Amino acid sequence: MKRILIYAFIGFLMLSNGACSNSKKKGQDVTDSTQKKQGVGTGKILAGELAVIVDESILPIMLEQADVFKTSYENANIRLIPLPEKEAINALITGEADIAVLARSLSTEESAGFVKRQLKPRTFPIFYDGVLFFNNLSAADTSIDINTLKSLLKGESNSGKRLVFDNINSTNFRKVKELTNLEKVSGQSVKGMKTSKEVIDEVLADPNSIGVISYGQYLDCIKQFGEENKIRILSLQSIKDGKSLGFFKPSQTTFATDEYALKSEFQVLNYQPKMGLGIGFSAFMTGDRGQRIVLKYGLLPYTMPGREIIIREDNIN
Repeated sequence: MKRILIYAFIGFLMLSNGACSNSKKKGQDVTDSTQKKQGVGTGKILAGELAVIVDESILPIMLEQADVFKTSYENANIRLIPLPEKEAINALITGEADIAVLARSLSTEESAGFVKRQLKPRTFPIFYDGVLFFNNLSAADTSIDINTLKSLLKGESNSGKRLVFDNINSTNFRKVKELTNLEKVSGQSVKGMKTSKEVIDEVLADPNSIGVISYGQYLDCIKQFGEENKIRILSLQSIKDGKSLGFFKPSQTTFATDEYALKSEFQVLNYQPKMGLGIGFSAFMTGDRGQRIVLKYGLLPYTMPGREIIIREDNIN
């Protein structure tokens, strides 16, 4: 019964994807509890220059967030630095920027330098994405299970198939390793590319290849290149407490119901020593307008934006 209600709720929200409310006037205030508590003026958090390290798999949606924010606040400039997850974390540690949008927090070892400087991150969850598997339409498989994944990663498979990742330093690669509980991966049946488009091209050229990119990358590729009719999204096995729950494809719905096994939560990690534009941009992304951008893009917002219903007097009998 609970699952039915969740599906009904998600379905209702899907209908409102295109029904975003009209943009507010430029120079609007950003409602943020931190700002109110510490008495920070809106001018300090809505103007200036801000460098943001972002996981390269979410660059398209982050560009949308930054563009809408800059349109609303003309005195603010957001510079995005897209990098694979491992490189993004290194860039954050070495101080290339004080803010990053990543799918995980820093480990104890990685955050040691910030601890010495007595800097604790302000974290702001934004949205959910997930790892997606796909193959060539000429291949027979329509799903993939955990044992098959593990066999391919360990180089023990004799099927001739191989996994093709967007980058071996990516969030997608890490998440698949964690799902299969593997520390080391054999290169025999694993190949790393540089972009999600290269992964799609490889799968189109080789029916034995299984592409591994994020759901967000897939959405961006089909918008740009329209390859969705040439590839097949594979259903992924979901296991809980040693029991198989079935096979599911990534979507807003399966992210919301936790049915999809490789869901990723992306969040802002703000290590700025003082309040500034990072707070304003974070408040925008986690607020109603930013969450509507996520919903319309096709990913799952961390908080569902409200739906405005306008009742006109002339429509009332």
